[in-house]
Amino acid sequence: MDVTPDYHTAIAHLCAADPVLAEIIAAVGACALQPTGHRFVTLADAIVSQQLSVKAAATIMGRLVSALVELTPAAILVASDETLRAVGLSAQKARYLRDLAAHTLAGALDPLPGLDDEAAITALTAIKGVGRWTAEIYLLFALGRPDVLPADDLGLRYAVWQRYGLPAAPSSAAVRALAEPWRPHRSVAAWYLWRIRDRKGGA
Repeated sequence: MDVTPDYHTAIAHLCAADPVLAEIIAAVGACALQPTGHRFVTLADAIVSQQLSVKAAATIMGRLVSALVELTPAAILVASDETLRAVGLSAQKARYLRDLAAHTLAGALDPLPGLDDEAAITALTAIKGVGRWTAEIYLLFALGRPDVLPADDLGLRYAVWQRYGLPAAPSSAAVRALAEPWRPHRSVAAWYLWRIRDRKGGA
């Protein structure tokens, strides 16, 4: 049975390091970040989500799972182009999913748990359609790495912009600089920023 990690140490560190983040944590409550362990599904979801709103990506993923019955590498490889188009996938993303499926069946994801973060990102970005953001999402949500900051994520940057009262949306580099005091718990910080962004009215 999966057990939700104990984030007490991470939360204590983040609250002490950053008063804005401390307010966000107080507003959101307990951290429910739960690594899925679903390697292929997490990467497939991240590929589908590229350049889409959360709602649009969720709709396509739901259609994809319904069409295939089970989202597996084998199911992606045998699915017709028509089936993948019908669920809302672009031709490019369909190719990316097929390449991911082939790499997964060839064992490309198997060594990743034993690699450090940067080495894992390098290995992942060898797969078509997997850039740094997609690889970081995988490390955070599939492998449960504790210190991952997907600074290129637009939702994360929007949350930082709004909550830190910045005059404009920050660059990825600015987010990374702001997040330095959050180490080594940037994954938890990112989760809280996503959750506060998702709240109605931003509160």
